[in-house]
Amino acid sequence: MTAPAYSVDVRRLEAFSAGELYALLRLRVDVFVVEQDCAYPELDGKDEAALHLRLLIDGETAGYARLWRPENAPPRIGRVLVAPAHRGKRLGKALMREAIRACETQFPGVPIALSAQSHLEHFYRSLGFAPTSAEYVEDGIPHIDMLRATSET
Repeated sequence: MTAPAYSVDVRRLEAFSAGELYALLRLRVDVFVVEQDCAYPELDGKDEAALHLRLLIDGETAGYARLWRPENAPPRIGRVLVAPAHRGKRLGKALMREAIRACETQFPGVPIALSAQSHLEHFYRSLGFAPTSAEYVEDGIPHIDMLRATSET
């Protein structure tokens, strides 16, 4: 099974209409706060400096990732999600490949970092990421830091 046809939209926060931004933030809250039963500050002050990547199917956000570069650190991919209505369609790998491509375009020649939920370590390894930390708990969920070297394809 291959992922369905999708388009990719990458833009800064201020480029979203009010309705688009509301739908995007609602999806993030629905997945990261409600579905994962994790009370934490989803709106963390990093969105304005980030790029927001969406996989769109028929105009609907099917997948999302936030890309940003903290000061004096490698670029990061975070807030990775596939919308509940689009799960089981192999969009996770497609989403991550698009996020990696966007990071390599925006931040060329440097590794890419992420904080993975521990149960997804194998998935991220399959995309060239390697663990760089021991497991730790963040917001009640086990995580592991991972890094992808620039030479991966």
